[in-house]
Amino acid sequence: MILPCLFIAPTPDMGRGVFTSAALEADSIVEIAPVVVMNAQDRILIDQTTLHDYIFEWGDDQQKCCMALGYVPIYNHSYSANCEYDMDYEHDTITIKTVRPIEAGEELFINYNGTWDDTKPLWFDAK
Repeated sequence: MILPCLFIAPTPDMGRGVFTSAALEADSIVEIAPVVVMNAQDRILIDQTTLHDYIFEWGDDQQKCCMALGYVPIYNHSYSANCEYDMDYEHDTITIKTVRPIEAGEELFINYNGTWDDTKPLWFDAK
């Protein structure tokens, strides 16, 4: 499920991103995406490709990884994101939900650390 008001468009600094054409209320589910779960051996191979930047660690022990379908791989990162994501290990889905009201035309961001306001530097900022 992807809200019909969401769309992908170019961004000035991050390639492409996910935007909304309609205002969204706080705590709105904007997407529920299925994922393809892969084991630790697959992760070793994926880490050697461009897909490394688009996968999520998966499972309580984070020994697996997954590739989300839908728009999920296109959401850009922000340390003060306006959305958060939740992983459902039982149903193999990722849900994207707003954490504050979002205006029409605004880009939707997630925090790649897993918590919408976590400021721990990520791999691309820790250089």
